[in-house]
Amino acid sequence: MSTDSRFVHKIWQEQELSKMVQGGVPFPMLTDAGGKIGTAYGVYDEDAGVDIRGRFIIDPDGVIMAMEVLTPEVGRNPDELIRQIKAYQHVKKTGEVTPSGWQPGQPTLKPGPALVGKVWEVWKP
Repeated sequence: MSTDSRFVHKIWQEQELSKMVQGGVPFPMLTDAGGKIGTAYGVYDEDAGVDIRGRFIIDPDGVIMAMEVLTPEVGRNPDELIRQIKAYQHVKKTGEVTPSGWQPGQPTLKPGPALVGKVWEVWKP
């Protein structure tokens, strides 16, 4: 989503994204004309009239689970976004917690009183 028009998104998809991702991005790009949604999420720069680059992981109940806001000079990492989504899905399903950098199939932690002060023994990076 950005403050760009659907026409700019169409050209961006055809001229840029389709060369970076085979077939382009597989989801629609949305327009935030006037920055109403960006304002609600705290990423609209009113002086410049644009949404600042950011990403939000929102669960099915509408709760923001994670967010990242970056200035345009620094790109985002789609692999990290996918890793975090998988981690949130795992946590929701199992009640376990995932350490930094966790990937599916790696050990997780089961929170509880027995773990206090012993995380380092259970999780040996």
